[in-house]
Amino acid sequence: MIKSRYPVFLAIFFLCLSRVIHSFSQNQVIPNPSDTIHQVQDTLSKLLLVQDTTLRIRNLSPFFTLHVDSMMSYSLEVNKNPNNYYWYLRNSPLGLRINKDNGLLTFKADKSYFLSGKLKYDYPYKVSVGVQNLHNPEERVDTTFTIQFFTTEIVPSRLKPSVNSVLFIDEGDTINFKIECEEGSFPVDNISFFSNFPIKNYKEVKKCDDEFVWSPPYDFVKENDSANLKLVILYFIGANKFFIRDTAIVKLYVRAAMNYPFMLQEYYRTVKEVHTYTLQLKYAFVELDKKVKNSKTTRTTFDMTSGSTALGGTVFSSLPSASAQTVGKILPSAGVALVPVKEAVSPQKTAEQNSASLVRSSIKRLEYQLHENSLTGEKDPNIGKKINKLRDEMQQIQIQLIDVPIDENNNMTEEQLNDYFNSNKVNKKYKLKH
Repeated sequence: MIKSRYPVFLAIFFLCLSRVIHSFSQNQVIPNPSDTIHQVQDTLSKLLLVQDTTLRIRNLSPFFTLHVDSMMSYSLEVNKNPNNYYWYLRNSPLGLRINKDNGLLTFKADKSYFLSGKLKYDYPYKVSVGVQNLHNPEERVDTTFTIQFFTTEIVPSRLKPSVNSVLFIDEGDTINFKIECEEGSFPVDNISFFSNFPIKNYKEVKKCDDEFVWSPPYDFVKENDSANLKLVILYFIGANKFFIRDTAIVKLYVRAAMNYPFMLQEYYRTVKEVHTYTLQLKYAFVELDKKVKNSKTTRTTFDMTSGSTALGGTVFSSLPSASAQTVGKILPSAGVALVPVKEAVSPQKTAEQNSASLVRSSIKRLEYQLHENSLTGEKDPNIGKKINKLRDEMQQIQIQLIDVPIDENNNMTEEQLNDYFNSNKVNKKYKLKH
């Protein structure tokens, strides 16, 4: 802009110089210096007015500061005929207006705007202002200015948790709430947090409307804590840019609770152990029952042979021939001789039969306990007692059947074992007799 005016100054300089030379050449009196200066100023003003053809806003202030409940009225001007231009605003805060015809900028900083949160104290609002030619849209000016509001009345900002100040929670549960802010003269810039006990795995709160999330672990409450409760005090401290602080306190009582996920794993593991041990007992029962069955078959064969021999001797004794009668006398003695042979070859399996009966009753007992101690839900309050009951019952049976051989490598499937154990023949054989 300055470089473009050099020719103007040179023209003025040469104009004055030519007038002085002309005066000397005509033997005229040199004009009064003051008159010459005025003439130069008038000429310069006319030349500058001719050169100032770029549209611009002459009196725009880059920064405005307003007190709350005050009013602003500021008229913007251009370097050309204002009737040919209109004014507009962009990104203006609530309440700021401009007259599109004459560029009058007005604002009333009503206090209600700040109390409702629509406007903020000590916050720089950057506003875009522009002016454009009505007849030539390409002739326009866009610029910006900043407006900021202040107040001499200090309203402190407050932190406000979205829950009550006293809460109760069980171990394993999750607590979550927001830290809201009641905005005052100066907003809360950051929020810090600490507690009377060190806690882990919580979601940190850094600014307004952040959510605090924490889940107390199952071993948080110790055995020496009174009434199985532990008090955790949560401190949320908010500060503005002037380090004026406000503290919100939440008292959290953590109650001891059962670790249901872990207890569920323990329960199903115990049920699996009982079920596996039951299958082993069923296979042991099958082996014992087969031994008793084989012995009974052998003894029955000897009994049938002995009876047939005695009956044959009676028949032969009734025959008229002497040889037949002799055979009839010998056969009963042979039948009597088979009795000690029977005891020697196939003695009675009383111990095996008693063991089979004991194993069968133990199996029935374990199956009954599994049914009796089944869970009523994922959070059964008696899950611990039921786990202990199953373990104690299985331990007692293992002690009782410590002499019974348990073969883990059986060649029967679970379905085959159940079919054999629950067959009508076996049930009838081991049915309790009154």
